[in-house]
Amino acid sequence: MLPALEVKGISKKFNIRHESPYLSLRDRVMDLFKPAHTSHEDFWALRDVSFEVKPGESIGIIGKNGAGKSTLLKILSKITPPTQGSVIGRGRIASLLEVGTGFHPELTGRENIFLNGSILGMKRQEIAAKFDAIVDFAGTERFLDTPLKHYSSGMQLRLAFAVAAFLEPEILVIDEVLAVGDAEFQKKCIGKMEDVSRSGRTILFVSHNMAAVQSLCTTCLLLQRGELKAMGPSADVVTQYLTSLDSQTLDASGYVAIHSAESEKPIRAIEVLCDNQRSAVAYMGCALEIRLYFKANEFLTTPVLGIIIKDNYSTPLIGVNNRHYSGNFETPPLKEGFIAMKIPYLNLFEGTYHVDVHLGNEFKDIEVIQDCFQFTVEPLSFSGSGELPLKSLNRMFMKDITWTLNSTNHVA
Repeated sequence: MLPALEVKGISKKFNIRHESPYLSLRDRVMDLFKPAHTSHEDFWALRDVSFEVKPGESIGIIGKNGAGKSTLLKILSKITPPTQGSVIGRGRIASLLEVGTGFHPELTGRENIFLNGSILGMKRQEIAAKFDAIVDFAGTERFLDTPLKHYSSGMQLRLAFAVAAFLEPEILVIDEVLAVGDAEFQKKCIGKMEDVSRSGRTILFVSHNMAAVQSLCTTCLLLQRGELKAMGPSADVVTQYLTSLDSQTLDASGYVAIHSAESEKPIRAIEVLCDNQRSAVAYMGCALEIRLYFKANEFLTTPVLGIIIKDNYSTPLIGVNNRHYSGNFETPPLKEGFIAMKIPYLNLFEGTYHVDVHLGNEFKDIEVIQDCFQFTVEPLSFSGSGELPLKSLNRMFMKDITWTLNSTNHVA
C-alpha cells in the first residue's frame, strides 16, 4: 500500500532582515550618503526532513518552540512551499493550524462552512449532508448567520475543528490550536480525532501535551532545531524528548541562577523553600515557596509572577499568578527585588516537576521562560496511618479529608 504522505528531504529557509539601530535625525541625514545599514541573515527553519506516513496512521510531532513543527505543517498543508525537497500527499488534506486559517472574517459562520468545504474539494451536496453535524459539534448554531469577525477565538476554533474533522479528509493536520479551547471542548476534540483515526484516515498532530500525544498517536517525530532527531513509538520518542528538556536543576541549597548581573533580561534567580527552609527537594504536604529575584530595565508598578508547574509529560498541573488572588501587588514603582508565591501545603505526589515562569507588570509580560527550572518532590507520610493514596489513581492528593462512621442505619 502506498504511503498517505511522503516527505522527501524537506528544507525551508527564511531571510531575516536586521534593521540598523536607532539613529538621531542628524545621523539619518548623514546616512543618506553612506551605504545602507540593513543586513540580512539566512535562517533554516527545517533541514533535510524525510519520513513517510501510512494510511490510517496517527503521527505526533513534538519538539520545543522554534523546532520547526508549525513550519513543517504549513508545508504539508501547501500553505508555504519548501526551499528544497518535495511532498507527495495521496488524498485531501484538511489543516487546522491557527484560529481563523482558511476562513473569511466578513462571511458568516454558515458561509464559511461551505467556503472551507469547497477549498477541501468537497461538493456542495457533500457539505450540506454534514452541515448539521458540524454545527452541533461546534455549538455555534445561534451565531450561524453572524460574520466570523464577531466570533471569539474559542468559537472560531470550534467551528474550524468541526469543519476539518467532519468533512472527512484523508489526511487531518492539527497544530497546537486545541490549547485555545476549554477542557470540555478539548476532550470532545480528542474523542473525535480517535474516531477519525479508527475510520482509517491519517492524522498529524502537533502538541506540547505529551499525555494527549501518547494517547492519540502510535508514532512520534521529534524535531530539534529544524532537524528530525527521532522517529518511532510514541512512548520512546516522548521519553527522549522529556529527558532533553533544558530545565535547570536546583543546586543543593535550592537555588538556581537564571541570568547574569550584566544581562538585559530581568529574571536573575529562583529560590525554592520547603517549610521555610531553602531546599532542592520538596516533600509531599510541605509549605512550598518559590521566590523569583528580578532586576528590570523599567519600573514595575503592579508586578505579576505567574507559575505553571508541569509533570514529567509536560502536562500542566498548577497554573496561577498573583492577579488571580487578593494578594495582587500595588507598590511604589520599583526595578529590583523578589516576588514569592507560597502554597500552604504541596499536594503533588513524589516525582520531578518542570516549572514555567512568567514575570509581568500589570497585564504585560516582561519575560517568559518555559521549563525555567525543575524540582523534585519526595514522598512523605502526612497521615497517622503511614500509608499514601495510590499514585496510579491520583494526579494530586488532598492532605486533610475528614472521614466519619456512624452506626445509625437510617436517614433522619
